[in-house]
Amino acid sequence: MTAYGFRIVGDCRNERRLIDWQGAFDAYCQCDDRADVNNESYLSAFTFGAAFRQHLERTGSTKGYNAECFALWLWWDIDREHDLEAATSDARRLCAVLCERFKLDGDELLTFYSGSKGFHVGLPTSLWGPEPSATFNQVARRFAESIGEQAGVAIDTGVYDKVRAFRSPNSRHAKTGLHKRRLTFNELLHLSTSAIKTLATEPAPFDIPTAPPLNSQAVADWRQATEQVGNRAEANKQRRLDLNGATTLNRSTLDFIRDGATAGDRHRLLFSAAANLGECGCSLALAEALLSDAALDSRLSPSDVRRQIECGINRGRR
Repeated sequence: MTAYGFRIVGDCRNERRLIDWQGAFDAYCQCDDRADVNNESYLSAFTFGAAFRQHLERTGSTKGYNAECFALWLWWDIDREHDLEAATSDARRLCAVLCERFKLDGDELLTFYSGSKGFHVGLPTSLWGPEPSATFNQVARRFAESIGEQAGVAIDTGVYDKVRAFRSPNSRHAKTGLHKRRLTFNELLHLSTSAIKTLATEPAPFDIPTAPPLNSQAVADWRQATEQVGNRAEANKQRRLDLNGATTLNRSTLDFIRDGATAGDRHRLLFSAAANLGECGCSLALAEALLSDAALDSRLSPSDVRRQIECGINRGRR
């Protein structure tokens, strides 16, 4: 059972309180008085079992929790700092890809205007029926990144941290005064951005969509994401065993694997690291496993990551 979650009342730096996640989520969706939707609040993006409750009771914090997690909804977070029109367009495109790929009519999704810079899109995990695991959040990230790439939409990958706080439905954004407002599929597609913001001046109760049945494409996509995460874990283990002390690896390669790079240097340093791995006889698959997480965390697109690694490996083998 993974019924637990946490709730934050007020600023995101406040105390994480243990909750029945589904009960709290329902209360926010229905604008229950106990949810107090006129204030800022957050729920955990993932749900947890007894190990999380024990960890929180023992330490008083969510930090350091590394056991299993789960989610009834897989979330995409689309933020555009200075261009809400672009965020609206990206949210529409992402939802269109989800509907086409998984044979949905759109209202099975939970789509929200966040109340500030963008949109949150939730896909029901009943489409593939996953099991809780210690790597569930990592697989969720890879699954979401793959769909985002297909849609041509950049997403915030921070939401897939295991103990990530995620703004509660209908809650009020402290800076803008707007609410995290649920949008029907039709509203997302056809309302102007200004009309969406007008809706968000008030909260509105809504019913959670009925969970759709299994979809073979979603099952296959989750399986592929699981395999990719497993391959990366094995590659990282191999790196710790064999590569960390290798004299033929450049310091900059190890630094990139560990820390990634800033925007101005990320393409160059990724290419250089891949070329150095190629010089060491590293396979393309191992190089991708070693470098991809750091490159994606540096906000390179998945297609750019693959291209730079492949070009670098080819250069290093010459």
